[in-house]
Amino acid sequence: MFLKQNLWLRSLKISNSFFRTKAGFPANIRNMKQPLAYVHPDAKIAPNVVIEPFVTIDKNVIIGEGTRIASNVTILEGTRIGKNCVVFPGAVLGAVPQDLKFAGEETTVEIGDNTTIREYVTINRGTAAKGKTVVGNNCLVMAYCHIAHDCVVGDNVIMSNSTQLAGEVVVDDWAIIGGGTLVHQFSHIGSHTMIQGGSKINKDVPPFIKAAREPIAYCGINSIGLRRRNYTNEQIRDIQEIYRYLYQSGLNNSDAIERIEAELPATKERDEILLFVKNTPRGIIKGYF
Repeated sequence: MFLKQNLWLRSLKISNSFFRTKAGFPANIRNMKQPLAYVHPDAKIAPNVVIEPFVTIDKNVIIGEGTRIASNVTILEGTRIGKNCVVFPGAVLGAVPQDLKFAGEETTVEIGDNTTIREYVTINRGTAAKGKTVVGNNCLVMAYCHIAHDCVVGDNVIMSNSTQLAGEVVVDDWAIIGGGTLVHQFSHIGSHTMIQGGSKINKDVPPFIKAAREPIAYCGINSIGLRRRNYTNEQIRDIQEIYRYLYQSGLNNSDAIERIEAELPATKERDEILLFVKNTPRGIIKGYF
C-alpha cells in the first residue's frame, strides 16, 4: 500500500509540473525519464526531455531538446519530434498507415519544433508514395485530430478539434482549420486560409481566403488574419482584386488567369495565387456569388 501511494504521489508531482510554461523546467524534473514508462534502448532522447508515466517509446525514435511527453502517449517506430514540443495524453504518433498498399517499408513521421499535439491526436507514418508524414514548426494540433499518411502540414498551422486529414493532404503555412473539418485525400489547403468548422473539403482551397458554407465555397479574403500577419492594406486590396477576377467576373479559371496576368502587376501574392490555381489537379472550391 505504501509503495502504491508513493508511486501515485511521484506521478502527481510530475503531472503538475508538465503543464507549466515552456520557459523552463523545474530543477527537480530536469532529465526526468519516468521509471514507469517504456523507452526502447535504441530511441534517441535528448537529455532534458520530460517523459511521464505509462509512455511507450519504440525503437528508431528521435525526440529533441525541451520536449515534454505526457502520460499514456505512444510514440512508435520512425517518429521524429523536434525541440520544445508538447505531446498531451493519449496521442499516438508514428502508427503504420491505414493504407492497404503499405508493405512495411521504412517511413517516418516528422514533427518540427515548438509544436503542440493535444489529447488523442493520431499521426500516421508515410508510405512509399512520399516516405514521410510532416508537421511543421509552431503548429497546434488540437484534440482528436487525425493526420493520415504522407500529409504535409506547414508551419504555424492550427487544426481545431477533430479535424481529419486523409492521405497525402497538403496544408500550407498559417492555415487555420475549424473543428470537425473533413479533408478528402490529395486535397491542398493554401496558406493563410480560414476554414469554417464542420466543413467537408473535396476541392483545393486557394491561399489568403475564407472558406465556408455547405457545400464549401469561397467567402472572401481572410483580411483579419492577413492584418495579424502584417500584410498591408495595399497588399490585401491587391489580393481582393485577384479573387474578383477568379470568382466574380464570370470567367472560367483559364480566362481569369490570362486577364490577371495581363492587367494586374506581378506581386509575390499574385504569383502564389496563380501558381496554386494553375497547378491544382482537383480544381479549386467554387464561389457562392
